[in-house]
Amino acid sequence: MKKITLYDVFSLRKPVSHLAILIFSIMVTLIIGITRRYPELPPFSLSLFIMLFIQLEVFIFLGGLLFADLNFDRSPGEITRIVVFRFTVFMTGCLLVSMILFISVQYSTLLIKGENVSKVIYDFVHSGFREWFRSTISGLSFGAIIFIVLLWQSSLKREQKLREEKLIFQNETLKNQVNPHFLFNSLNTLSSLIVTNPDVAERFIIRLSSIYRYILENSQKDRVALQNELEFISDYFDLHRVRDEEKIVLDINTPDALRYEICPVSLQILIENAIKHNMATRDNPLTISIYLEDEYIVVKNNLQKMAVQLKSTKIGLKNLAERVSLISKRELIIEETNDYYTVKVPLLK
Repeated sequence: MKKITLYDVFSLRKPVSHLAILIFSIMVTLIIGITRRYPELPPFSLSLFIMLFIQLEVFIFLGGLLFADLNFDRSPGEITRIVVFRFTVFMTGCLLVSMILFISVQYSTLLIKGENVSKVIYDFVHSGFREWFRSTISGLSFGAIIFIVLLWQSSLKREQKLREEKLIFQNETLKNQVNPHFLFNSLNTLSSLIVTNPDVAERFIIRLSSIYRYILENSQKDRVALQNELEFISDYFDLHRVRDEEKIVLDINTPDALRYEICPVSLQILIENAIKHNMATRDNPLTISIYLEDEYIVVKNNLQKMAVQLKSTKIGLKNLAERVSLISKRELIIEETNDYYTVKVPLLK
């Protein structure tokens, strides 16, 4: 994350924010004068107004300098330590600035009136400190509450923005999720079918077109109707059935599919993984079952691992797990036994 500079702190402040502080300072000064909280002050004290205005400007400046570059990608413990340390520095700096400003205003006021200024520090330490400290801490405490609320809202907005950016990135890569080898093999199959079986080749082209149209249409969505996803899977599997004949069996049993939604292309990733990492022959077909179970859709296949396993980055499965977690707030469930590999995807109502 870019480090916040003094220039950034100044440039990020809009003129309207300075105007708001000016108006707020005038209102507080008038309220204090009207309520006569401090009888020695006139209805409108210029010195009190100046102190309020300058203190608020300095406090906001310090807050921006210390907290504008917080990185929420760190661990919770590390974030807490950073916030506590910077908040301590912030409070100490605010008190120090307030003390210097208070003494300076007192000194300037007496100097303008032509009174003795030699005892300004002495009077502050022995009689004015307690009142100054109490009023300053009260103001800072109130400001700290507002600041914490604003920081919390900022972190929520940042989290939402990161979530949206992540979903956009994942949906952009969704168009590339269908394995390039699948497309290459499909084109090879189509090439031979055009010569040997034109009718099947025509159906093959329609299915292939339908698959990529579905991906393009849903690349900007974070959820689709489960029924539409299942129709997409049927088209996808039809291409494998033409190419692999009876080596792969797909069984779909989802009577309540119309009630649910799902992350797009979720099931295709799981079926592709099953086909990629398992052997399939006519004598020992790869059987993939898709069914509903407790608001999950389950993709289950019998394990027939290849003698030489293909190297897998598991990026597709990892991205799917992250997308599911972001959208449904529930986790992908993966179970493996000696005989079966099962993945349960949370459904969305």
